[in-house]
Amino acid sequence: MRGPKKHWKRLRAPSHWMLDKMGGKFAPRPRPGPHKLVECLPLLLMIRNHLKYALTYRETFMILKQRLLKVDGKPRTDPKYPAGFMDVITIEKTGDKFRLLYDTKGRYVLHKIKDDEVNLKLCKVKKLAYGPTKRPYLVTHDGRNIAYPDPKLKRNDTVCLDIATGKIKEWVRFKPGCLIMVTGGSNVGRVGEVISRERHPGSFDIVHVKDSADNKFATRAGNCFVIGPSVYQPLVTLPKQKGVRLSTHEDREKKLEQLMKDRTKKVEKKEKTGAKKGKGRK
Repeated sequence: MRGPKKHWKRLRAPSHWMLDKMGGKFAPRPRPGPHKLVECLPLLLMIRNHLKYALTYRETFMILKQRLLKVDGKPRTDPKYPAGFMDVITIEKTGDKFRLLYDTKGRYVLHKIKDDEVNLKLCKVKKLAYGPTKRPYLVTHDGRNIAYPDPKLKRNDTVCLDIATGKIKEWVRFKPGCLIMVTGGSNVGRVGEVISRERHPGSFDIVHVKDSADNKFATRAGNCFVIGPSVYQPLVTLPKQKGVRLSTHEDREKKLEQLMKDRTKKVEKKEKTGAKKGKGRK
């Protein structure tokens, strides 16, 4: 087969997309773009599966072609455009404003944000280099090239961007004491404070983290994304659980509690409707 592949089997698609196995043979293969193939979420799945604004691919196509959805302030019309971590999604017609973040199970969450956060985006520094004319620049996790950055910046630091201008407002050093969110490995979506960093020359540096519930875990330094200078100063708002992963037992108890609440609500609703029907007959 010549040229790039344009098809993707549904069983091979990332598990965090949560596509049902029997829903078809193929899945939407994301276009080449700012985020990796396995780490992104196509706009098609965002509108159809997450927001439920469309039922089919055709309906999603018609919504996007009206230039109603913006990613980082720019209208995107391709249903297979790859949105990713920290991207800001705005739909002016409905007034929706979201930031793409991870939940504690490693799935993408459309986290609602306020107006003061819409023009703010955090970007991780992946590379620092010089151009052909000795012009310094840096490359971020979403493929941006920013010229003449602060000379004190280092790899794995986080820069705070103004989406409208594309310029750096401030930046945060990756060091012990900073607040991070894990974006890779088995702890995706967990948030905590960096306790220490183990150096392993020739291998992967290991970072030890403690979350707000005093649970400790370790991950690679490359999986850490700095989201604040300290636990008390997060630069962005976080989803429901604030990055604290529940144990299997706690998760089960929470689900059972919610199930019991839903059942009692249904019973109360049935009793109310039954009482109304009885009054009407009299």
